[in-house]
Amino acid sequence: MNAKVKNILIRYSISTLGLVIVALGVGLSIKSNLGISPPSCPPTLFNLRWPEISVGTFTWIMHLIFILLQFVLLRKTFKLRYLMQIPAAFVFGYLCDAAIWLFNAIDAPAANYVIQIVLSLATVLITAIGIKLEVLGGGWILAGDMTTAVLSEVTKIRFSVVKVLFDISLVALTALFAWLFFGLFTGNGATVVIREGTLILAVFTGICMRFTDPLMDKLFGPLVPKE
Repeated sequence: MNAKVKNILIRYSISTLGLVIVALGVGLSIKSNLGISPPSCPPTLFNLRWPEISVGTFTWIMHLIFILLQFVLLRKTFKLRYLMQIPAAFVFGYLCDAAIWLFNAIDAPAANYVIQIVLSLATVLITAIGIKLEVLGGGWILAGDMTTAVLSEVTKIRFSVVKVLFDISLVALTALFAWLFFGLFTGNGATVVIREGTLILAVFTGICMRFTDPLMDKLFGPLVPKE
């Protein structure tokens, strides 16, 4: 095996591990029944309306819509490498399904409020670690993050500001459809999609990464091939 192929395998292995961990965070946030992260709100809500279609399937459908939006915004400047978001969408979608199945097999959704808070905070930690590994490996590109970057580039607004607005838009859209489908803004009455946990994940994941990023750099940084 030559060095170039080995480097690619290492990068994608680390990046895939990141996707697996982020997917576990999605499953755990649903299990908390206190609200999930903004990017996972629409797929989860649509799964509640059409349970025969999995959360993972709705996730990759949403990601394909994001990629189409990028193409419309960038047009001739849309880079061929951005198409790597397509396999990433399928991989991440089905990883989410696997994580949800795993947590469903363990126990029913949490009902005790203290446990719900603990699970939400655990999701923050897991998600922060997963995102860092995804970025550190530099392999897969998730469409949600790339769409935020494209919107930032097109509008000339800072990425951090666009990220907040993008997440708010996803939550607002989910709340609208929840009201249309179930007459509630939070979910279907049994499974909670939007609540305190959504705010916890939106606010504290970035804060948590300030502490987890250096640790991931120390543990996995030496494994990542140099450019």
